[in-house]
Amino acid sequence: MKKGNTVVVVDSGCDIPQAFIEKHNIKVLRLRVSYEHESYPDSVELAKDVYRRFPAEIPRTSTPIVQDYYDVVEEIRDEGYENVIGIFISGKLSSTFQTAKMVFDEFPELTSFIFDTKNISIGAGLLGMWAATQLEKQVSFETICEKLPEKAKQCKVFFYMDTLDYLRKGGRIGGVTAVAGSLLKIKPIISCDEEGVYYTVEKIRGAKAGKEKILAHAEKMCGDQPVWLALMNGDAPEAAAEVKPVLKKRVKKGTMVAEGQITASLAIHTGPGLLGIGVLVNP
Repeated sequence: MKKGNTVVVVDSGCDIPQAFIEKHNIKVLRLRVSYEHESYPDSVELAKDVYRRFPAEIPRTSTPIVQDYYDVVEEIRDEGYENVIGIFISGKLSSTFQTAKMVFDEFPELTSFIFDTKNISIGAGLLGMWAATQLEKQVSFETICEKLPEKAKQCKVFFYMDTLDYLRKGGRIGGVTAVAGSLLKIKPIISCDEEGVYYTVEKIRGAKAGKEKILAHAEKMCGDQPVWLALMNGDAPEAAAEVKPVLKKRVKKGTMVAEGQITASLAIHTGPGLLGIGVLVNP
């Protein structure tokens, strides 16, 4: 339902929960997942099929088709919005941000602020959720746009995965150190740096150590401040369920605002066995 004259637009890689999207009338541009003879719009439901077809079939991902952008613009205009806040995953990991900026610039009747979060998954999604809740509080379009760059510095996602093979095959390895000691089960905790590129936060050995270290990094970022928390997984609901009560206990001023399976486009690049914690400080 339309409220006010500003709408939030995100891409599906932001991993914002569907219930939140519907409540706040957020517009979603869906990335594409393509097999040799099939192509699908990105979704959480599709992720289940992607995992099922691993490792024999690893699909490609691409940005939404250009018509999808124009369809969203038409919907926004039809619903009477005047301002657009676009929140997108890192421009270094996807070209959705650049394409959105190009398309929205073609419509001067819409005042658009298209923002590269330099983040991925719920690390970008939390910023979209923050913008939507600010609008709910009747904060002005101009104020939200002014605050977003600083708010992005207070937002981060840490994730651990069972294998780097899918990240490597998808060409998304970025600044993550190639781990030669796979027989020793040495793997990294990964995040996005200030440029929006993956980097290694810390190398760890084994899933148990991974859970503890990812909790420690999230807890350190939270400090004693009020925070939003998100707990995401990639075909690893049991690991998320194990971590959730510990996270809530250790982060005293945390509010869990998102949890669940990551979308298919991200599952393709991370493979099964992913655990991620998103943090937004002072929401």
